[in-house]
Amino acid sequence: MRSILRRGVRHVRGGHILLAATLSLIAVAVPVRGEVTVEQEFIFEQAPFASCHASTICQLADGTLLAAWFGGTDEGNPDVGIWLSRKPAGGRWSEPQEVADGIQYRSPDGRVSRYPCWNPVLFVAAKGKVILFYKCGPRPSSWWGMKTISRDGGKTWSTPCRLPEGILGPVKNKPVRLADGALLAGSSSEHRGWRVHFEITRDRGRSWIRVGPINRGDKVSAIQPSILFHGDKLQALGRSRQGRLWSSWSEDGGLHWSPIELLDVPNPNAGTDAVTLADGRQLLVYNPTTKGRTPLAVAISLDGIHWEQIAVLENQPGEYSYPAVIQTSDGDVHITYTWKRKRIRHAVIPGESLPLAGKQADK
Repeated sequence: MRSILRRGVRHVRGGHILLAATLSLIAVAVPVRGEVTVEQEFIFEQAPFASCHASTICQLADGTLLAAWFGGTDEGNPDVGIWLSRKPAGGRWSEPQEVADGIQYRSPDGRVSRYPCWNPVLFVAAKGKVILFYKCGPRPSSWWGMKTISRDGGKTWSTPCRLPEGILGPVKNKPVRLADGALLAGSSSEHRGWRVHFEITRDRGRSWIRVGPINRGDKVSAIQPSILFHGDKLQALGRSRQGRLWSSWSEDGGLHWSPIELLDVPNPNAGTDAVTLADGRQLLVYNPTTKGRTPLAVAISLDGIHWEQIAVLENQPGEYSYPAVIQTSDGDVHITYTWKRKRIRHAVIPGESLPLAGKQADK
């Protein structure tokens, strides 16, 4: 048994909730085969913004978690900024703090030029430096890439700066570090149809290589890739307008990609995220439907093509969307996601609770 401080713990079997609890301190047993333990909490109960969306999460070397999202009156309003909370190991989430906004200038007579912020992405770089990528601009078809840096674990942040022309940074999901040290970011654009491209930096962000777009946006309208590792091969997969997830493969570190194909995995034109686990399996968080943004579920795959659902995070009416997922150094899987556009929820699946997908385990 291990004791954990959580707002809620659920055991699920085959995606169906077996038990729910709302105690603040709960002892959780290692589940029997076929069960997945899900521990859940809200990052905040109240906040100085009415609406929030598009969260991101990372872990620092000391075990501290950082989560960020955009929040304001409503998505696309000029007052929408990037907000962040910290959770020290064994502690609680801090009160949300705004760490970036879209203010362009202030005039002497008090007028302010400001654009909304969008889609933050956290990444822990060398020597503990944390990079917060985000977008700024009037709308996704005309936004631009921004970044700000923290050198003290997310407590303070540098003056934001704009990324080079044509470089958006990771558009929704986390970038990955390749074996040669290069940083590979999955990105996409929405101004000439929905098209996927990739951005690579080999010198810590001083210069970038842009790859693609890898699709024309006509037959398959695709955006927001996650990047997965399959030995020496990379897989990108993400959201489409065609009712299914899309997938593409690279065998040369992201410089060239195969034609986009649609997987037999439903997608309601909503953001997803995925991660390669330490044991080489793939884990996906997604809305397993072609309409609406509920339920929100977790699936596992051995090959990145065939996915088997192992847990449901939400299945009630409402919007539960735009997940971000990481595996922390202790093997646990951490997920953040939008909860009805009002709050950000944090879910944890303990590493020992992760099963092999049933059909795949029999192979």
